[in-house]
Amino acid sequence: MAAVLLFATVIVPIVLGVVELIKRSVSEKLNKNLIPLIAFAVGIFIGFAAQPFTDLDLVMRIWAGALAGLASTGLFELGNERNEGAK
Repeated sequence: MAAVLLFATVIVPIVLGVVELIKRSVSEKLNKNLIPLIAFAVGIFIGFAAQPFTDLDLVMRIWAGALAGLASTGLFELGNERNEGAK
């Protein structure tokens, strides 16, 4: 379990960046309520695609990707709340 959490911690910034890229690319067509689902899917995909970079088996990489996707959404929202409070 520690390896899954460590791997999820490493890929959270990557997932956050990819989701932000998607949001900025299709911002007018994208429903804001779908952002966590998109982050979840991107995290799973990145976990799946990270096979050359880790020795974790497929199921563990997918779990780490799912956790990273959900964590990236929370991390972005936390940063948003902090910036709104500073205004």
